[in-house]
Amino acid sequence: MSLPRTLGLALAGLALSATASVAVSGAWAADPVKIAHVYGKTGALEAYAKQSHTGLMMGLEYLTQGTMEVAGRKIEVIEKDTQGKPDQGRALLAEAYGDDEVDLAIGPVSSGVALAMLPVAADYAKVLIVEPAVADSITGENWNRFIFRTGRNSSQDAIANSKALGKPGVKIATLAQDYAFGRDGVAAFKAALKGSGAEVVFEEYAPTDTKDFTAHGQRLFDALKDQAPNDQDGEKIIFVIWAGGGNPLGKLKAMAPERYGIELSSGGNILPAMAAYKDLPGMKGATYYYYDIPQNAMNAWLVKEHFARYGEPPDFFTAGGFAAASAVVAALEKTGGDTDSDSLIEAMEGMSFMTPKGEMTFRPEDHQAMQDMYAFKIDVKDDVAWGIPKLTQVIKPSDMDIPIRNKR
Repeated sequence: MSLPRTLGLALAGLALSATASVAVSGAWAADPVKIAHVYGKTGALEAYAKQSHTGLMMGLEYLTQGTMEVAGRKIEVIEKDTQGKPDQGRALLAEAYGDDEVDLAIGPVSSGVALAMLPVAADYAKVLIVEPAVADSITGENWNRFIFRTGRNSSQDAIANSKALGKPGVKIATLAQDYAFGRDGVAAFKAALKGSGAEVVFEEYAPTDTKDFTAHGQRLFDALKDQAPNDQDGEKIIFVIWAGGGNPLGKLKAMAPERYGIELSSGGNILPAMAAYKDLPGMKGATYYYYDIPQNAMNAWLVKEHFARYGEPPDFFTAGGFAAASAVVAALEKTGGDTDSDSLIEAMEGMSFMTPKGEMTFRPEDHQAMQDMYAFKIDVKDDVAWGIPKLTQVIKPSDMDIPIRNKR
């Protein structure tokens, strides 16, 4: 029995469409997933950058069991060096999305560079996973729907440190770098202290390349020394928010703040920077990561392999790069290898994924990764070159009211 001509044509069209779809799908599956790591490989934060890239590549290796393949597609990583310059970061991300036709990007290290890169992700309608830049404005007022962040933000740092330091009678002066990372950090820290009974009484900002902290330290001492007599309850603390070289903790310690009953405090940092913490036994603060704190199989592998390959433990931003890899692999597994931006965003909003720190979850409202933070007290051992952050409390996401700062 012959089919009506119109029905026959329709069925033929469907068959051709199905064949074309299979062909397109097969070609798509054969293409690699192209990822650009756009980060400050050279420049002031290159130590952070090196850790971030090492963690990213080790994470991809672990999560793909060494195949560098997910959902049947090979993973290809392209490196772009921002040199810590916002204009360079913006241009290189555009080059990666446009000329290199990457499917998504990761980076950068600097908050200032990240803020310059965010609009590029929106212009090209492609995902940018921010790791490890910290400023709140990245997932706040400057955010767009293509931005996800595995790194912690300033509010997570601030709230964790406020839980470590905030109690009635405490007077705090802050010292921070005079750019987005420092100013966002102080603003978030002040907001986090509200209701704790502690108070920020003075803010000092210094250029990122400062080497001589004498004048800054004296202003901090002057602001705190008369806040309360030394024999009364209530601590006086200088809280330092600093990234990169020239960390001022050692310089401030050399100025003998104890003369005025003043203590020093800071959050966690990379291990070389924490060498200065060795002179500050008992110092309280909170950190994003220390290799000996999280207890899970992923972190155990990272620690063991990092020691075997590099003769030292993984650091702050090694764990961060690994977390970015975890987010990428988890998203691609959910989409079946589909790298269409809308598919990735749908998969990633609200997505939970395992990292060396434990589970993270991208909050749907602003794509900030909700994650554990760790309160510590510094311990000192002769055979360890840095102050050891001994865990005093795991601060869970449910313990932190992280503000949603975007306008979504």
